[in-house]
Amino acid sequence: MTFWKPFCTGAIVSASTVLIFQKYYYDINNNNNKKKNNDESTTNSFTEKRITQTKLNNTTTNTKVGVLLDSPELDMRMIRKAEGVIQKRTSRITLVIERCTNDHNYSAILRTAEALGIQNVWIISPPPSKEDDNKNEGDDEFITTMRGTKIKQMDDEREGRKLHHLYAQRATEWLTVRDEFTTTQECYDELRRTDHTIWATDLSQQAVCLSNIEELPNQVEGSGNNNNVLPSKLAIVFGTEAVGCSSEALLNSDLRVYLPLRGFADSLNLSVATALVLHQLFVLDPTIEGDSSEEERVELRRKWFTKLAGKRLLTSRQKKDRTKLISTIEHCRALREKKQNELTIEQLAKLKTLSKLEQDLSELERSIQYTAEEAVSEFIDNPPSPITDLRRPDEHRVAHVSKNTKAKNLALWDNNNEEQMPATTSYQTNTHPSTSNFFRNRISTNNVTRKVDIKEKDSNNTISETTEK
Repeated sequence: MTFWKPFCTGAIVSASTVLIFQKYYYDINNNNNKKKNNDESTTNSFTEKRITQTKLNNTTTNTKVGVLLDSPELDMRMIRKAEGVIQKRTSRITLVIERCTNDHNYSAILRTAEALGIQNVWIISPPPSKEDDNKNEGDDEFITTMRGTKIKQMDDEREGRKLHHLYAQRATEWLTVRDEFTTTQECYDELRRTDHTIWATDLSQQAVCLSNIEELPNQVEGSGNNNNVLPSKLAIVFGTEAVGCSSEALLNSDLRVYLPLRGFADSLNLSVATALVLHQLFVLDPTIEGDSSEEERVELRRKWFTKLAGKRLLTSRQKKDRTKLISTIEHCRALREKKQNELTIEQLAKLKTLSKLEQDLSELERSIQYTAEEAVSEFIDNPPSPITDLRRPDEHRVAHVSKNTKAKNLALWDNNNEEQMPATTSYQTNTHPSTSNFFRNRISTNNVTRKVDIKEKDSNNTISETTEK
């Protein structure tokens, strides 16, 4: 018996090991087959699964049931993204910029406000200076310092200013900007008329620390409604780069606020300070995120959805021809500013076509507007489930660099390189439904027939477009 005990024990262990190995091997093969089958069906069912698993409660409230990520495969992608931005927009905060004179700060502030979800921006124009009245041709090559010294700009500086202007223009596409105020008093009167509580940023020792939540509700009458820290309608005012808010803005505000600093520097760049203060407002009172009325959201959908559709209805060729037409109109307008006796015969003939070109462009814009409204009309009151995480998918985070920089770093753009950065990966979108095709298909489904003819007559561009329903 003593001999058989270890023999039987060894046999049992060996048999168990063989059975476990067979089961493990079978499970691996079975899982690989399942994975292969799943991969083959993922492309067709990706969108449906993604939406089903992360479907949101489609109401006007901000209650989230799930998270919908941005993805190239997502249907109605741009509409969903726009709706996601609208759901996070707030009308409780109005950003007031008083007499900002720096282009870089101005464009950075607008981009920051848009990125953080601020919808309303009011601008108080700086008073005209004597230098502006006496400005001569070629002065754009110089910038004026705070001490009044003129410094010639380098080429890259001028290009940088142009880019900042472009960024600001893109940001204002999605902002409600009021820039008609020429004085601080005029702006404050309108803020009072619209029941705003006014906070002015200030570095004096009379200002209240914006990070101290205990001080704020006791400082402003009417704050703390529904247990909110901030007033129901708050205007936050930022002043000039050099001295901050004017004395008039400070004296007529309800509260002066500041953010504490921890270094020898006692102030920040205007655009940086604006970003930090706006972010702090959301930290103090998270309820301001998405705090807009349904009427305001419907109005934004009507504007934004139509704008998104209008940009994608024309083909690439039609967009180029439209851009060429606009360029021709601008050239003719420049000729109109010159004296008639300075123009050549060809220039005079071109100038005569200006009114026709402007009429053609106006008709084209009206036609695009009408067709775009038709394409998105269904989604104004019944938008699709919004994208709740607005970060761009990795496939779309392609780095925008110059040709020379790309040539020096070709390895980063090599699709065969496993160590390349995700933001440099080459990605083809023609395998997925594009937003442009979506809007064009909507037009066909709604029986809206569009015909765009862009022709050239006598070396001048003319555009005619007819829309039939």
